[in-house]
Amino acid sequence: MERLEIAMLSLAAVSPCVLWAENYSEGAGAYVSSQLPNVVMIYADDLGFGDLECYGAQGVKTPNINKLALNGLCFTNAHAVASTSTPSRYSLLTGEYPWRKPGTDVAAGDAAMIVTPDQYTVADVFKEAGYTTAAFGKWHLGLGAESGKQDWNVPISPALADIGFDYSYIMAATADRVPCVFIENGSVANYDPSAPIYVSYRQNFEGEPTGRSNPELLYNLKHSHGHDMSIVNGIGRIGYMKGGGAALWKDENIADSITSHAVDFIKANVEQPFFIYFATNDVHVPRFPHQRFRGASTMGLRGDAIAQFDWSVGEIVRALDEQGLLDNTLIILTSDNGPVLDDGYADNAEELVGEHSPTGGLRGGKYSTFEGGTRVPFIVHWPAKIKEAAVRDGLLSQIDFLDVMARIVGKQGEPGVRSFSSDGDGEQVKAWLGEEGCSRPFAVEMAANHTLSLIYFNWKYIEPKGGPAMVPWGPKIETGYSTEPQLFQKVGGEFDETRNVAADNPTILKAAKNLLEGIRKNKRHFMEFQ
Repeated sequence: MERLEIAMLSLAAVSPCVLWAENYSEGAGAYVSSQLPNVVMIYADDLGFGDLECYGAQGVKTPNINKLALNGLCFTNAHAVASTSTPSRYSLLTGEYPWRKPGTDVAAGDAAMIVTPDQYTVADVFKEAGYTTAAFGKWHLGLGAESGKQDWNVPISPALADIGFDYSYIMAATADRVPCVFIENGSVANYDPSAPIYVSYRQNFEGEPTGRSNPELLYNLKHSHGHDMSIVNGIGRIGYMKGGGAALWKDENIADSITSHAVDFIKANVEQPFFIYFATNDVHVPRFPHQRFRGASTMGLRGDAIAQFDWSVGEIVRALDEQGLLDNTLIILTSDNGPVLDDGYADNAEELVGEHSPTGGLRGGKYSTFEGGTRVPFIVHWPAKIKEAAVRDGLLSQIDFLDVMARIVGKQGEPGVRSFSSDGDGEQVKAWLGEEGCSRPFAVEMAANHTLSLIYFNWKYIEPKGGPAMVPWGPKIETGYSTEPQLFQKVGGEFDETRNVAADNPTILKAAKNLLEGIRKNKRHFMEFQ
């Protein structure tokens, strides 16, 4: 597989270890900074390892993201914790593996809060450090106390304010699931009292059209599989919804709406440090970018959605720069899982992909155990601390986000501060801070059917669990499921996932199996592994 395009743009191969080390205090166990940085986590949805121009994308330009990469750290071996959305987001925000908590699978739009108020989140880390915190865009981690029993016409509780966010402007789930309204600080934004909102994932409301029964009403996008329930904005959805009126979103305006709210938040909080969780929906279905991005790529709606995502990134960066905040703002840009082309809508993503490889040549994709399912773009930009650009190939996992942020703001290790550094997963922050070879020794990932994979230095182990060889409901993606243990070895810097060498390496296979089982059973896995 061809390496990063960015490596061809004369990036200096400077080790991030050196860049971080001068500000790392071993004794305090915390990153020490004279001025706390603002932190912006830009979390894309279904954006593959090869989907950005700086990662070798074909047919789409991403100039704003390129600038971040050319002036920051660009990681080539970073992984989401799962190959689907909800579990990846759960782990990112809590530092806990999703398979440790029941109910973290892909959530319905009326799911109860999966991250509960009694849990410690990365937002809590920032709150304890004196930050103002905000979340924008896709949530997909549930709202309210009980699934299916939210009253969308009154303030919903619990909501994001109960898990550390001062302000939130979010979608309850994703754009392909009802309710199709924004939730601002726990209440429906632009609520229309003349059109009360009702939501059900069990049965339709009398007299309401559906994509299955009324395909003539699908004037914006038609479904290819599933997504044939309630119709909003001429697009079929998952789930049933009635009402909404003026509060209903228009898909072509989603990026504009969440971006403008994030920009306003930046402008209103220039006097104190802030944390922004900016989670976009662009590349996730239904892909329906604004008209001004149509034709921006050669790949139709999916490529145009990537261009729209790049625009949102540019607007966030521009706002930071105009407010004089860019130099001391830590921006992290990554994705929740790998890519998928046909994920339920007839948008010609498969037909128009051309020479572009969304996975960057990796096997599998969203839902899969293979590398294409969890290996994602990962860019870190912080001009005040990162003085030279670098491409880095050390192993990194999003499970460490909470711990890394705690260390950066000086909260980790302090007496009385709750932290998963001493009470659960997410301990290994050295890969992010450039210690000990700038690489995690292992990473654990979860596929759609809960099959776990272990990346272990130059080996990748996939546990035997069984299941269909291909995603069964529509996407043309290999799952990697098998009833036999699978072991893949690195060849030329990449795992050869076409050749299972388990039978030839019984000692390595046994070690990998034992390590994975130890991690599964014991939260203190990393310290014991050391």
